[in-house]
Amino acid sequence: MKKATLLFLIFIIIPLFTQAQSVTNMDYVSPVHNDVAAIKKDGKWAFINTEGRIIINFRDDLVATKTESDTYPIFYNDRCKIVVVKDGISYFGFINNIGETVIKPQFLNVTNFNNGNAIALEVTKKVIAKNSALGKDIVNYSYYKVLINTDGEVTDYLSHGINIVLDKDFLKAAPQINTKRITEHLYAVKNKKNLWDIINIKD
Repeated sequence: MKKATLLFLIFIIIPLFTQAQSVTNMDYVSPVHNDVAAIKKDGKWAFINTEGRIIINFRDDLVATKTESDTYPIFYNDRCKIVVVKDGISYFGFINNIGETVIKPQFLNVTNFNNGNAIALEVTKKVIAKNSALGKDIVNYSYYKVLINTDGEVTDYLSHGINIVLDKDFLKAAPQINTKRITEHLYAVKNKKNLWDIINIKD
């Protein structure tokens, strides 16, 4: 009986899992980038490998990146952007190349990774007073332009805190990052005067 069961598994079940997978009726298929291509169906994105197999299933939290040719989710440094909306506010994070959330959505905006770093807008909350009548804290929110590594750890600060009203009626879209990488150690950051400051993260 055991032998018959084993033969059944070998000749019937295993071939079912080794047959080529068909991916049909896609709305969009991106070029291959870092050995994967993004595919879209019914408003959701997934990733296939160079053999055409789905390696990350369809999901609605992947963030598309505008490229020279089109706009689609993309991996850099084995990280792809995701977004989660809480109370009307979008928070960004990253998944790895097997679809695991490795940097939880917590930033108001992020760039793609470049040489192990991404620029992110980190939110901070500070209690400035207490409303005794209502029993509630009066808080102030601000965000910093920061560099994060592929684990989501902040490695450098690129700006002072910028006050923000963390409410969907005031924050209808993700704040612009207005920061760009010049070299491995130099970053250009727009200041309050809408002029550029050069930040050397080695200093």
